Amino acid sequence: MAAGSWRARRWQVVARRHPSAFLLAAQLLSLLAYPLVDDGSGGRLLFGAGALVVVPLALWVVMRSPLINWIGWLLALPAMALTVLGVLFDYPSLLPISASLEAALYFYAAGGLIAYMLRDHKVTSDELFAAGATFTLLAWGFGYAYLACQAWYPGSFTGIEPERQRRWLDLLFYSFSNLSATGLGDTLPVTAQAKVLTMLEQFAGVGYIATVVSRLIGLSIVRDEVRG
Repeated sequence: MAAGSWRARRWQVVARRHPSAFLLAAQLLSLLAYPLVDDGSGGRLLFGAGALVVVPLALWVVMRSPLINWIGWLLALPAMALTVLGVLFDYPSLLPISASLEAALYFYAAGGLIAYMLRDHKVTSDELFAAGATFTLLAWGFGYAYLACQAWYPGSFTGIEPERQRRWLDLLFYSFSNLSATGLGDTLPVTAQAKVLTMLEQFAGVGYIATVVSRLIGLSIVRDEVRG
């Protein structure tokens, strides 16, 4: 009994010190789970369940930033409700609305983490986890934006099997490729709307690495030199 209580207190301390690590872990675990399901109802159910876990975690982390937290809940509650309705009752018309709200929510959470990382000149271990979590939030945000774009403008993307719509995992992979400047080219934007979103993500990826990541690396080097 005492050992269980001690372990619970230890996890509470870890959660308070490293909330960004939990968010990053949830994002990566959901990414690993996608290949285990099909693209039918099982995939859509996991798609919705993942949002129900990641969204509260994202808002929990943002609460440590100076941004106004009620904006996050204003985006999160309808986004989660529309996702659940779309999954359980198979309402495809709700997909672009819920995807747009979730994209806005992930961008908001990413902005909150960036503000959290830039608000002082000290580098903590949680800020390093936040750097990874912010990258995944941006990738998910643009993935949802691409999903909404494809729903509103059919044929926005092409690639292998050009006659079909891109699946969620295709668009998320495309988002990671653009944000990391890999640009593998198996999915290509066709419409003007898709091309503009792609250029915005490329700009965001370069800007994020050039400002936030390079700043954290520089401050880490200075910290190690001071300790030395």
